[in-house]
Amino acid sequence: MARDTGSEALARLAEERVDHRFKGLPPDADGLTVGELAAQRRNLFTGGFTTPVLALSAERLEHNLALMETYAVRHGLAFAPHGKTSMAPRLFRQQIDRGAWGITLAVPHQVRVAREFGVQRVFLANELVDPAALRWISAELDADPGFRLVCYVDSVRGVELMDAALAGARRPLDVVVELAAGEGARTGVRTEGECAAVADAVAATRTLRLVGVAGYEGEVPRADPERVHAWLRRLVALAVAFDEAGRFAGLDEIVVSAGGSAWFDAVADVFAQIPEMSAPVLKLLRSGAYVSHDDGHYRKLTPFNRVPEEGALEPAFRLWAQVVSRPSAEQAFVNAGKRDAAHDLDLPFAQVVRRDGTERPATGVSVTALSDQHAWLRTTDEADLEVGDWVGMGLSHPCTSFDKWQLIPLAEADGTVVDYIRTFF
Repeated sequence: MARDTGSEALARLAEERVDHRFKGLPPDADGLTVGELAAQRRNLFTGGFTTPVLALSAERLEHNLALMETYAVRHGLAFAPHGKTSMAPRLFRQQIDRGAWGITLAVPHQVRVAREFGVQRVFLANELVDPAALRWISAELDADPGFRLVCYVDSVRGVELMDAALAGARRPLDVVVELAAGEGARTGVRTEGECAAVADAVAATRTLRLVGVAGYEGEVPRADPERVHAWLRRLVALAVAFDEAGRFAGLDEIVVSAGGSAWFDAVADVFAQIPEMSAPVLKLLRSGAYVSHDDGHYRKLTPFNRVPEEGALEPAFRLWAQVVSRPSAEQAFVNAGKRDAAHDLDLPFAQVVRRDGTERPATGVSVTALSDQHAWLRTTDEADLEVGDWVGMGLSHPCTSFDKWQLIPLAEADGTVVDYIRTFF
């Protein structure tokens, strides 16, 4: 049976039935399709949704998508946003429709999801040595001439394992040597000499094709503008050295890639200075957390804070929970906890309180801890908080927000839910 096209697969998401799998959705919607529920345009606050419920702002999502599209164009960058942030095929499609080169992913399961929904270009920001996954990717490449996947290599041993698993492949797998961000950083080759050895190992195979270099500047130890710029210049110098040594002979384009969500301004600065090489350079930016942005980690680190004339991303997530206990004047508890809120970097931020259809700032309310299903709130004398109130909280680190919710209401500013975002983790 032939696989659906990406459009057909996305359309099938609207046919999925709403049931107990999807937390926060109205119990009386059970049995409706997602498309039927979306067509009802229920209100998040009065339409039967149960707490806790995570909502994504339709207006802010649109703003963030548009801003990064224009940013990439303005700086001459190709864009492959990191899809592991959301694992939401509808968002993949919106990003590609806005000119993204493709989608960046990290592990084979994520590639399978992307392929199911028609993604034709994948940058796999990891060395892939799993034989079963490599054989599947090879079969995808052989079956679809329009599919391209580029992945990291960071060791001679990895190259050997990849070559063995890909024996008999009709198309070589495109790879880039990953340069580590420094000693003690995450993955990647530590020295230029070792990079050359890995490149030599690739050249000795018939199953792999070296197409460039890449890395992740967010892992630079004690990262600051000077250190990040220095590492990016080192990455570019590695690409130039490889080119001068003839390692990219015969390529239609050379890939040079970096870019998380904290230092993409530095990537733009340094990549603008890449010299002419033997083939056109694909300057590939991979920032992904911008889609929803956040109220913590990335809000503090966004490059737009350093270069405000470029614009500003907007936090698009809000987690709504209900006050279920008010044991003292200094303490309250809402019914959202670790199962619902990102908490790997910062705790949620109490922002607004709703009571009887009226919303006001959460003055005097702060989140101090999370249990599995409760957030602990500290309340001062200024706090006006009662059992039954809804508390809207901002979240930190979108990378661990999307994975806790399989079907996320996309809501307009007045609470009207216009669609639902399906995730696959």
